[in-house]
Amino acid sequence: MNEPATFERIDSGGGAALCFSGDLSLARIGDLPKRLEAVQGPVSRIDLHQIERIDTVGAWLVHRFARDHGAEIVGLQPDEAHLLEQVAAAECPVEKPRPQAGLIPRVLGEVGEAVVTAGKTLYGLLGFLGATLIAFWNVATHPSRFRFNATVHRFEIVGVTALGIIGLMSFLIGIVIAQQGAVQLRQFGAEIYTINLVGRITLRELGVLMTAIMVAGRSGSAFAAQIGTMKLTEEVDAMRTIGVSPLEALVLPRTIAVVLMMPLLAFYSSLIGIIGGGLLCWIALDIPPITFIMKIREVVPMTDLWICLIKAPVFGIIIALAGCFQGMQVEGDAEQVGHRTTTAVVQAIFLVIVLDAFFAVFFSGIGWK
Repeated sequence: MNEPATFERIDSGGGAALCFSGDLSLARIGDLPKRLEAVQGPVSRIDLHQIERIDTVGAWLVHRFARDHGAEIVGLQPDEAHLLEQVAAAECPVEKPRPQAGLIPRVLGEVGEAVVTAGKTLYGLLGFLGATLIAFWNVATHPSRFRFNATVHRFEIVGVTALGIIGLMSFLIGIVIAQQGAVQLRQFGAEIYTINLVGRITLRELGVLMTAIMVAGRSGSAFAAQIGTMKLTEEVDAMRTIGVSPLEALVLPRTIAVVLMMPLLAFYSSLIGIIGGGLLCWIALDIPPITFIMKIREVVPMTDLWICLIKAPVFGIIIALAGCFQGMQVEGDAEQVGHRTTTAVVQAIFLVIVLDAFFAVFFSGIGWK
């Protein structure tokens, strides 16, 4: 059996040297690390002629001591020298963790990062909008490049198949608005004004807004997931390779479909919401349907309908661009698809609500009240 690892210090005119002997392996190294730490004074050379065996642990101890003292290592066989070289090459200092900042600096830092990320996202979204407009112009000037079948298919996915869920949601919201309005207005003996509440708020605001939120969660997320998956499977790169523009083939049909279907869906949603409110007024307030319809015609101005139809395509552009843009940002692995899909929905809903607030102030400012 090999002798345990040990060393002897030899002082000479050329400087002190450490002569190692024995087994420099993990099993036989013993308390060698502590004895090396106790070595005092400069050491210029490490002599390994007399060692019987050395492994990675022993090579690391020797390398570390030589590095700390600036000593030269001699006496290694070729295989042992190669092992020492590999150990030295694998050395990677670990960065010490930074001390944790206080609560206020940490919160400010997170807020700053969120603001920078939002700014970059908005900049990228504006650039994507410009690229989409250029693609639309190219297709308009070269109609043969327009993908009619893909666009019609998106009409069905975005519009026709969404009629059921949007109709049910709008019907229930109309009932809720009428019920809550009737409860509050009954305190003042003004139940008849429930019709005003249902008609105006449904046609002017909630119809188009809830439709936009539903389309963002349903179609915007699908756009991001579909295009993101195509990015992962390199289908988008393959399109570019064969000379097909992904914007013209993937983004434009989806954007056109959402922009054209949103006004129809918003009007349909508003109509179903008014029907739901009228049904509750008939049941709970004994207001006949004919009276409800006549009152709706009196209290709801045409400007409310125009506001609904103006906001709808703008919301559609936002939803389609957010979904397609986030899908195009997918890189790396499948986890990115889920992350970008969630981001697309949140981004679209946020921008829709912000624009809705802007439209509310704008239309009030021009007298459409």
